[in-house]
Amino acid sequence: MDSRLFWLALGTFAIGTEGFVISSLLPEISADTGVTIAQGGYLVLAFALAYALGAPVLASITGHRDRRLVLTIAALVFAGGNLLAGFSHSYLSLMLARIVMAFAAGLYAATAQATAVAISEPHHRARAISVIVGGTTLAVAFGAPLGALIAGFAGWRGTFLAIAGLAVVASAAIWFLLPAGLKGVRLSLADRLGVIALPGMLPALLTTVFILAGAFAVFTYIAPLAIHSVGLSAAVLPGLLLSFGIGGALGNYAGGQLADRVGATRTVFASVILATATLAFISVIPLLPAGIAGPALIGIMVPWGLVGWAFPPGQASRVMKLAPDAPSLALSLNGSAIYLGVALGSVVGGAVLTYGSPADLGWVGAVLGLIALAILTLSTRPAPSLAEARLG
Repeated sequence: MDSRLFWLALGTFAIGTEGFVISSLLPEISADTGVTIAQGGYLVLAFALAYALGAPVLASITGHRDRRLVLTIAALVFAGGNLLAGFSHSYLSLMLARIVMAFAAGLYAATAQATAVAISEPHHRARAISVIVGGTTLAVAFGAPLGALIAGFAGWRGTFLAIAGLAVVASAAIWFLLPAGLKGVRLSLADRLGVIALPGMLPALLTTVFILAGAFAVFTYIAPLAIHSVGLSAAVLPGLLLSFGIGGALGNYAGGQLADRVGATRTVFASVILATATLAFISVIPLLPAGIAGPALIGIMVPWGLVGWAFPPGQASRVMKLAPDAPSLALSLNGSAIYLGVALGSVVGGAVLTYGSPADLGWVGAVLGLIALAILTLSTRPAPSLAEARLG
């Protein structure tokens, strides 16, 4: 295994840490900037939309450039966005900082995967991509809880400053360890988006959007759910994120193994069904007696992370098979679909907080999961035979 892959993964670890720790920081950010928690959720929406829409555009513009230079600049801009966030004293400046981060993050993630493939042997390319994606998995498992722990000592600004330092280390390693002159083929935005027209690709991407929307309608607002509806202390939030992250790391590994052994589609079906059921149960927890609700929420985090994070490797395998001639483009589009789902979930969850209560988040997330299940079911039904079509 090429050791340079792990330095590329350090960048995705920094990006994932920032993306997943924000949910635990929302109450403190909202209090400091004078906005509601639902309005604070728009910070998640802005990041997700900028990432989803910016990644394919920026990848098209820079695809033929020196990848070492592109990755280094993207990591440094991401670090700069975190510095801006760390020194922000207004909601508007923090919003701007997260948009800057998102553009840099989307470009970095797309370029890092392409670079991992380019510097690896042909028979190790899938493994190379898994290392880069593994940076995000480790961010869920350990980065986000550590970021929440830092916030407990240094405030939410301290978390952003720590992530900025991590991104600077990644940029330095990339600059000194990657070879210069490594360039890709220039592809237009139309070429990249053309993959959507492949049979089965659009419903697959919509499945990703809705299952992630269901998860992030809840996860984005896990802090108010835990504190206001279940009665946990804010000091428990790092532990909640750690539990979810441990489950996520196990689920990511198990999902990859299951996709290879029983098939990607079966793995995705199982993940969607179990994750949807888990989201529904989360809304049952606030109805439990006070002494039981808190431990129940803590206890559900590992299983939720496990069944939820079994989805990405299985779905990645599905979309690559749908585009065998352009697997990296398919993965890039699936990455954008993930962040569109995050954006949709943050909007829906914010609306729930505005017009309902945090206890309702799980029910709404489950409805979005059922939509994903319906799309998945309809898109994987075998086409009717000619005789069946005539009888119909």
